[in-house]
Parts: sequence; structure tokens; C-alpha cells
Amino acid sequence: MLLANKNAVIYGGGGAIGSAVAHAFAREGANVFLAGRTLAKLDNVASKIAAAGGKVDISQVDALDEQSVENHASEVAARAGGIDICLNAVGIDHIQGTPSMELSLEDYEYPVQVYTRTHFITSKAAARHMAEKGSGVILMLSTPASRMPGPGFIGHSVACAGIEAMTRHLAGELGLLGIRVNCIRPHMIPEAVAIGSHSRDVFGRVADRAGITLEQMLQGAAAGTLLKHLPTLTEVANTAVFLASDHAASITGTVMNLNSGVILDS
Repeated sequence: MLLANKNAVIYGGGGAIGSAVAHAFAREGANVFLAGRTLAKLDNVASKIAAAGGKVDISQVDALDEQSVENHASEVAARAGGIDICLNAVGIDHIQGTPSMELSLEDYEYPVQVYTRTHFITSKAAARHMAEKGSGVILMLSTPASRMPGPGFIGHSVACAGIEAMTRHLAGELGLLGIRVNCIRPHMIPEAVAIGSHSRDVFGRVADRAGITLEQMLQGAAAGTLLKHLPTLTEVANTAVFLASDHAASITGTVMNLNSGVILDS
């Protein structure tokens, strides 16, 4: 198993991507610590992991609250003997599809502030404990919006670009401490939309404004890729496993494209 006895913390562990990665981490032998604001979602994920023989723990944590995250990270490290892997898979509903000239300052700032804040808070808390061991892997999430021209997603675009900049900066800052930092950049994930991810509401409003159905929007997005299909949750989860494992021991500061060729480099 690629992650045997590794302690992996997943913030946003009850969401579509967080839960998919949690199952994959547990399957590969990791001790999984799920954190999020909604205990019912976390418990649902944890019960399935446990039923499959995985090791899992849940905690109610607000990943936008620095003290809450610091306390949780310290508790995990004390109980488990450290933190080896940290993934931030927190997702928020925010405004997309509105042209910049019509967008309020608040709606522009919201995703920028929330996404960069939560990634900073969780990576900082995890890095403190990883530094004590001299090793660790921090994983972040962005989207192709970081590199794509508009219209209609300027706040999300800036937020994703910020996360990728944070990935590069922290890779340089933490490398000498044995900590690797990488980012996964998937495109739209139809499965996540189908199971009620926040992306369903976000993309649904974009589709409504364009006068098409959400299904038509996803079909158009797939057609706009080189491979003519969109990524799956399994592909994202397996990529996270690889990046967290020793197979990726020399990979840091990298943005991994899982967008079927809608953009071609990192």
C-alpha cells in the first residue's frame, strides 16, 4: 500500500473531492482524519471507509477559523504521532457567470478571500507539525480558471491563481524542512455536480444566464477539451494518492493538470 501508516488530514472531507480522496487514502493504508463543518456528511463518509476496513476519524472544524484548525492539527498530531499529509478540499458557493462590469466588489472578493484564507490556514497548521518530523506533503486544489481568460469568473480566477502561487511559494519555503507542496488542477467534474457538490449551484447559475441546461454546459466543456471528456473523482483521488506517496518524492511546487487538455501546461 502506497500510504501505509501515514496520517492524512483532509479539510472539506465531507465534500465530493474530499470524500473521494479520503476513500483512496484509506484504501492505500493511511489513517484518515476528516475535518469539516457538517458532521453528518463526515459521518457518512467515515462509515463507508470504516465498513471497507479503513482507519478514519472525524472532527467538526471550521477551516476558515485559524484557532479551530490549529487546535485540530495539534490534537491529530498528539494522538497519531504527527501529520504526514494535508489536503484542503474545501469548496464554497460563489458567484460565476456575471460580467466584471456588473459584479459587486463583495462578490468578487468572496472567493479570493475564502479560498486563499483557508489554504493558508490549513497549510500553516500542518506545516508546523510536519517540520517536527522533517517530512510531509501538503496538497491544494485549484481549477483551470487560474489560466483561462474570462468572461464571468474573475473572482474564482484570481482565487485559483492565488492558490497556485501559494503552492509555489510554500514549496520553496518548506522544501528545506522536507515538506513537499503540490496543487491538483481538475476541470469540471460531472460526478461532483451530480451528487450535489457546491459546484452544481455555481455552474447552474452560469448555465441559466447562458440560456442552456447544466447538462448542455458540461457537454460543451467536455467538447472543448483535447480528450473530449471531463475528469472523474477517481482520477483526482488517484492523483492525490500518487502525489502524497513516495513515488512523487521529487515532485514539489507543481500544479498537476487534470483538465483533459483544456490548457496544456502548469
